[in-house]
Amino acid sequence: MAPTVAEYLLGRLREWGVEYVFAYPGDGINGIVVAFGKADNQPRFIQSRHEEMSALQAVGYAKFSGQLGVCMATSGPGAIHLLNGLYDAKLDHVPVVAILGQTARSAMGGSYQQEVDLQALFKDVASEYLVEVNVAEQLPNAIDRAIRTAYARHAPTAVIIPSDLQEETYRPPRHVFRDVPSSPPDSLNPPVIVPAEEDLARAADVLNAGSKVAILVGQGARGAAEEVVRVADLTGAGVAKALLGKDVLSDDLPYVTGAIGLLGTRPSYELMRDCDTLLIVGSSFPYTQFLPEFGQARAVQIDLDPSMIGMRYPIEVSLLGDAKATLTELIPRLRRKEDRTWRETIERNVAAWWTTVERQAMLDARPVNPMRIVWELSSRIPENAIVAADSGSAADWYARDLRMRGQMRGSLSGTLATMGAGVPYGIGAKFAHPDRPVVALVGDGAMQMNGMAELITVAKYYRRWADPRFVVCVFHNNDLNQVTWELRAMGGAPKFEESQSLPDVSYADFAHDLGFAAFSVDSPDALGSAWDNALRADRPALLDVMCNPNVPPIPPHASWDQIKSTIEAMLKGDPDAWPVIVQGLKLKAQELAHGRG
Repeated sequence: MAPTVAEYLLGRLREWGVEYVFAYPGDGINGIVVAFGKADNQPRFIQSRHEEMSALQAVGYAKFSGQLGVCMATSGPGAIHLLNGLYDAKLDHVPVVAILGQTARSAMGGSYQQEVDLQALFKDVASEYLVEVNVAEQLPNAIDRAIRTAYARHAPTAVIIPSDLQEETYRPPRHVFRDVPSSPPDSLNPPVIVPAEEDLARAADVLNAGSKVAILVGQGARGAAEEVVRVADLTGAGVAKALLGKDVLSDDLPYVTGAIGLLGTRPSYELMRDCDTLLIVGSSFPYTQFLPEFGQARAVQIDLDPSMIGMRYPIEVSLLGDAKATLTELIPRLRRKEDRTWRETIERNVAAWWTTVERQAMLDARPVNPMRIVWELSSRIPENAIVAADSGSAADWYARDLRMRGQMRGSLSGTLATMGAGVPYGIGAKFAHPDRPVVALVGDGAMQMNGMAELITVAKYYRRWADPRFVVCVFHNNDLNQVTWELRAMGGAPKFEESQSLPDVSYADFAHDLGFAAFSVDSPDALGSAWDNALRADRPALLDVMCNPNVPPIPPHASWDQIKSTIEAMLKGDPDAWPVIVQGLKLKAQELAHGRG
């Protein structure tokens, strides 16, 4: 018996090796849901609590697996809900395909229930490829192109399939006018692109001429870690990491300065401030104020996407190519710098910084210093763990306090910086690597937004994971903390309680009711054992840590004058003015006492 369009769709996804579809049902995709049942749930339908979470789970899966993420939603509201997660994929350059239901073709244009102009709605987010399938013969080409384009462009694509078409008998394209054929799925191994010889020679000349070389790596350098280490050794460079590239190199390397930017470290700031040569590998880090002054450094950039080269810093030599292959060709052209004064300075700064971070984490900030939460995790986390951090102040402490080592992976919503990505990213990571432990670092605002609901998803699926460890740590301070600090430091305004204060909720009680191992922590002395117990648990676990909202995430470039301006803003009527001032001065004092500040 001939398959339906929906059955053919799932068969094609299986041919492409798609194992999971992150989705939520609705009558606009009833035909596809029926097909899942007939196909013995292959690929697996992974049910979230909300379509936005389905999209973010697909993004997390794609980020941590290196494979395509697929999400699906019904027409109208379901499709609308996918948008935020798909924008996260678009801005962080992640391959995701969205499959969307639509009202029946006979009802289109009739203001029918849940009829939304999806082509207009998705035109921007799926700008690389967006198609509505209106006859069965379209389907192979549409789904194949969506997948190939998502991989090739590292971007989200979308395929719209009206509900009535899903139930029709599939008819393949014919060898006739206006029918468009397709080709069977293939491995899509990307070509290895290497720059021209003359460009490599020019780049080597720039790097060899520099005496103070800095390297900035992003997620595009993930497959080239060994080569980056070799280049850093030859040039005596220090290596800073954009937030999406935090897991590219181990933080145990003495010349790795850590994250860069507002959430970054002092050594990364100093590295960029003082260098005379800059090599950017696979990064589109947007904050130019944290890069060298324009004209200060000669710059070389390596990237696969020519549209991203030269848009953040004036580049002298552009190397269009794969990071690993390009660095492999570049290395023989580099001369080892015998004067290691610059490298020694970097390593002293890095060592002093980690001493500073530890002392800052150990400062008293009742009930618990949020920096200490991540510091205590850092010494305990398994070397094969995957860490998903949410947006907000949790991202600050993830960026600065967590030391990457071994095979650890980590990510967050980098460019979109959407709240609520931590738990769904973790779920996507567990389906990508069911045999590895996952830790999600999440603020209480993100937990109330959607994290609590997605704990239900974790409870639903964790028994299918080879390693059941899924640890959620909630930074419980009853404050939308990052925005509070932005109001103070950037807006020159005191905290506005009506917008910033959150209702108090016991996240541990909620998790316990779902069957999690749950730990309430309100003392720094209890943190270590709580992490130990959570990481040893035979099921998902949640740490509900009552932490101080007044520990400021002071940027690495903050001067005394800037701190003074922030203090003056808070004294205009901030309810926590004096506790904030005290904590801020204590943190800055540690930095100045033990670093080069």
